[in-house]
Amino acid sequence: MQRIYLDNAATTPLDSEVKQAMEPYFGDTYGNPNSLHWFGQQARAAVDRARETIANAIGSRFREVIFTGSATEANNLAIRGAIMHARETFNKIADGRPMKVIVSTIEHDSILAAVRDIEKEGVEVVRIPVDGRGFVDVQKLEAALDERTVLVSIMYANNEIGSIQPIKEIANILKKFREREHALPYYPLLHTDAVQAFQFLDCTVDELGVDLMTLSAHKLYGPKGIGALYARTMNTVMHAKDNRVHMIRPRVSGGGQEFGMRSGTENVAAIAGFAKAVELAQVHRTNEGERLVGLQKRLWIGIQDACPEAIINGVEVDSRLRGNDRGEGGNDNTKEMTLPNILNVHVPGKKGGDLLIALDMRGIAVSSGSACAAFSAKPSHVLMALGFTDARAGGSLRFSFGRHTTQEDIDGAVEALRAVLRA
Repeated sequence: MQRIYLDNAATTPLDSEVKQAMEPYFGDTYGNPNSLHWFGQQARAAVDRARETIANAIGSRFREVIFTGSATEANNLAIRGAIMHARETFNKIADGRPMKVIVSTIEHDSILAAVRDIEKEGVEVVRIPVDGRGFVDVQKLEAALDERTVLVSIMYANNEIGSIQPIKEIANILKKFREREHALPYYPLLHTDAVQAFQFLDCTVDELGVDLMTLSAHKLYGPKGIGALYARTMNTVMHAKDNRVHMIRPRVSGGGQEFGMRSGTENVAAIAGFAKAVELAQVHRTNEGERLVGLQKRLWIGIQDACPEAIINGVEVDSRLRGNDRGEGGNDNTKEMTLPNILNVHVPGKKGGDLLIALDMRGIAVSSGSACAAFSAKPSHVLMALGFTDARAGGSLRFSFGRHTTQEDIDGAVEALRAVLRA
């Protein structure tokens, strides 16, 4: 049986060039990067090169790239680390009132779980709704801001429906808010989970206006078990101008690796692979995005033919921006934007889990939502946030494409779906 993989939003296969970049660190270059001898310094040089590569890719300073064990860990470091840092200064002027964090209702589970935890610790959490296509209500976000707000966390592109959020617009709102008379002008910080976005969108941190940004290697044809958090360093009122500091505090204590932000011996092989994956993503970004738009439309046309009642969850494929789908130049209507590699479809009268299993038995790998919640019986929180019923949220499939996906794969998936629906 030929197997077709259409679940690239969950993870991507390891690129051969990435594997090659990792191999030396499984062999002779095995030193601990924190050791002072030759073996250690060879490993340290690899980590430093990788950090510099990623810093250059996002336009950050070298020490603003912090390697973590996953994007989930990076998200937790951003949320919890920012709160811990804010407590050291913010509480001094908060007059006993709770700090506030703002997130959207369609964030990744690692964000939503983290804010539930800090909520129990007395932090106020405001969850901003999205419209029926999955775009954040920016007006409600702006209205929720006040002098107690220390962090806003809005994902750049959603992992289930592909909707791309107006991060630049949100950053400008926060910038104007900070320019008012506040004792701590660097709050609120802006964090974005850019795990799904980096392949296709410009993630230059100053262009976006973010203070914190999460990345992941295994969504970029890199290894699993390695993530990164961009954490802007700032000149604060408490520090000299030549002594920039991170605006987060560590969640893991130990030997002080990663500039004291994430202790633990670095995973040298994975870090080297991460950097190579980032390099390749930049090379493929434009052409691959355009190619996948074609596959996305081809799949939707095939699904409509096999099941005329099918409905897209999120932005309609046909309403994409013409030409440059990232809104660079020309029309920059962010609210018409969606990732080119994700198509989330509702099949009326069917359960997503049943369809997934039936397709898998025919060699087609898809998902019914986030892989992190695959074993949950609950409908997707993302689709529920769009205002859908349990039946619609539970009767949907996510198809996601990658560099290896071909037109033949798309046609094979359509035929398999047609067979499943006839059965």
